[in-house]
Amino acid sequence: MPFIRPVAARAATAFSRLWPAVLSVGGLFLLWEAYAQFSGIPPTTLPAPSRVLAQGALHSQALWDNTLPTITATVLGFACSVSAAFVFSVLIDFFRPLRRALLPVFVISQTLPMIAIAPLVVLWFGFGLTPKIMLVALVTFFPMLIALLQGYASTADEIEQLVASMGAPRWRIFLIARLPSALPFFFAGLRISITYAVVGAIFAEYAGAAKGLGIYILNAKNNFRPDLVLAAVMVSATLTLLLFGVTVLLQRLSMPWLRLSGSHKP
Repeated sequence: MPFIRPVAARAATAFSRLWPAVLSVGGLFLLWEAYAQFSGIPPTTLPAPSRVLAQGALHSQALWDNTLPTITATVLGFACSVSAAFVFSVLIDFFRPLRRALLPVFVISQTLPMIAIAPLVVLWFGFGLTPKIMLVALVTFFPMLIALLQGYASTADEIEQLVASMGAPRWRIFLIARLPSALPFFFAGLRISITYAVVGAIFAEYAGAAKGLGIYILNAKNNFRPDLVLAAVMVSATLTLLLFGVTVLLQRLSMPWLRLSGSHKP
């Protein structure tokens, strides 16, 4: 049928892009498995991937129960971060003195060591969802803000002058020229920040929570179960990859012209 060939072509293209990553990750797992099996190292020190996967499947319900709070904190915290970064980026772009007033504050916020600030935030706001959202937002806010500001600054002067010559007010120039120019930078920042979001949520749980992958890892470590620790780490890595894939999909849907022109190569 006519539609089979385009689908097959897309599948072949996707496979050609994925197989190097599949081979490299699979090779690392095979080396890990061989070393754990034949080096004589005890599984209580370094369990083989097969043991990690088997124990993860055996404790899948507990892992899932602890993954849900992490997903919730990650998504809500990241949504707050992106929203705040967009609002502040627009304010800074429209009112240039705010750049000199606010950017030093935001830079200072990134110098705060998470290992010190996380327990304080948990102490101030309790063991609920709020401190996790705040810490995820704190970790991911600055990269998003800088990406958006850099995107606005990348707007070609000719485009702004053309729109302005048609009598467009400043907010219209922003919507027509500056905001579309910032989209590639926005999605680049989105891909970077989403990986920090999962780590931030787990670290916040590690500092204090009732449930979550951070608590699960802490309990497994205290019970001398490296296999369960690594199973939770694999879940965290899978979650990060899925969220990263969502950001790539959102970029393709939001900027279809890049895919059609062939200039977008994730």
